[in-house]
Amino acid sequence: MLKNRWFVLGASTAIFLAGVSLGSVLQPGAVAHAQADKRVFELRTYTAPEGKLEDLKARFRDHTIRIFNKHGMTSVGYWVPQDAPASQNTLIYILAHPSREVATRNWAEFRADPEWQKVSADTQVNGLIVTKVESVFVDPTDFSPIK
Repeated sequence: MLKNRWFVLGASTAIFLAGVSLGSVLQPGAVAHAQADKRVFELRTYTAPEGKLEDLKARFRDHTIRIFNKHGMTSVGYWVPQDAPASQNTLIYILAHPSREVATRNWAEFRADPEWQKVSADTQVNGLIVTKVESVFVDPTDFSPIK
């Protein structure tokens, strides 16, 4: 189980960095820069119950990302693993925040948002669609193409 978690974390980080690097290659001269000196990234991994991953993806697609934007939470990317069993129940995404402090405040505001509370309740009327959430805050290295 621990081996799988590290594999998913490593694979998702590699996918993120490859995507960012490819984006830089396809857009010459384009470099992602921080909006503030202390910008941090939050790598989040959600595990869904069996058969609920599509419901979780739909909630993000139809509601969550828009509500994130409303609360100043910047989506960097969203992924699902390629290999089973994680491909059947795992959603991985990265948010950018100006700082850890702002992230804490934005999450509190997001969770208190009446629209989010309704969406959360409505999308779980037939049972939970998330059973586990892992969050890791990361800083870009000095050689990272995204800061």
